[in-house]
Amino acid sequence: MKYYIIAGEASGDLHGSNLISEIIKVDSEAKIRGWGGDKMEKAGANIVKHYSDLAFMGFYEVIINLKIILNNIKFCKEDILKFNPDKIIFIDYPGFNLRIAKWAKLKKNNFKTYYYIAPQIWAWNEKRIHEIKKNIDHLYVILPFEKEFFENKHNYKVNYLGHPLLDSIGDLKKDVKENFIKKNNLDNSKPIIAILPGSRKQEIKKILSVMIEVVDDFKDYQFIIAAAPNISSEFFNKTIKNKNVKIISNKTYQILSISKAAIVTSGTATLETAILKVPQVVCYKTSFFSYFLAKIFVNIKFISLVNLIMNEEIVKELVQSNCCKENISKELKNILDNNKRKNLMLKYDELISKLGTAGSSKRVANDIILNK
Repeated sequence: MKYYIIAGEASGDLHGSNLISEIIKVDSEAKIRGWGGDKMEKAGANIVKHYSDLAFMGFYEVIINLKIILNNIKFCKEDILKFNPDKIIFIDYPGFNLRIAKWAKLKKNNFKTYYYIAPQIWAWNEKRIHEIKKNIDHLYVILPFEKEFFENKHNYKVNYLGHPLLDSIGDLKKDVKENFIKKNNLDNSKPIIAILPGSRKQEIKKILSVMIEVVDDFKDYQFIIAAAPNISSEFFNKTIKNKNVKIISNKTYQILSISKAAIVTSGTATLETAILKVPQVVCYKTSFFSYFLAKIFVNIKFISLVNLIMNEEIVKELVQSNCCKENISKELKNILDNNKRKNLMLKYDELISKLGTAGSSKRVANDIILNK
């Protein structure tokens, strides 16, 4: 069969790559084309648009890049028609993907649509449920509370087959710590604090300068930026300047697996850090306009997936003006305290048990192939 997959972010590229690998195992004749990144391409997809050209974050940022977004939508529709897939698979990225889904289900097109990693309408824009019901044939959720939300509140049947991060992290072939340290010229005598500033240049510009301000307060530690593969070292160096911080690209899990603590921007990275059992401080900064609108329209108690799933603040969230050097430094000292770490580890265990078991990507791939 022919599959067209659309992922617009680094996390979508990761989950898309695992899904593609599993599809190819079952459907050896599979032809896969789509939008994503290096991981999806390596797994076997023909990538026509890279996510690094697509990531616009925040209300204001979307508005000023509207022309680019509209051109991307036009190109996507044309490319799908040329490829004529048996199935279109949308991965997260709802602002774009729901537009394409609506077009895909027009009578003249009537493509089969599968949505993997459901739009987070429980957080904001809940009225999108009407679009989803009308335009998505099969919806796959990855958070335990989402199944209840869609089925009980909106009477819409969904598939919950576990969280794909358990596959990605479960497959991690950890470098022996000494080998990784030697290979990357790290200091074996100093424990590591990881910095995860995100995968979008726009969010990195906002958050990284604040994150690295704390470096001088922790001279007995070494700081490593876990850089997304689509962001160059030169880009980071403009912000880091003379700070004693190492940049290592495309090795986030390996870095986290040997880290004592982490400073993490909100998003999927908070959950990755928790699954790898690394204490973390969550940071979030955006433009004043985007934050102002979010306060009005976004209906969630927490910004990190860890706290949302647990429905309590188990990791500290520092948002907007609270995200400053003094607060990050204070919270970092807290999570480096051994007694506080023990309590956090127990909460992390509880979180991981809520996510189900590994094998999610395989289960979703099989379901997509079998469901018509």
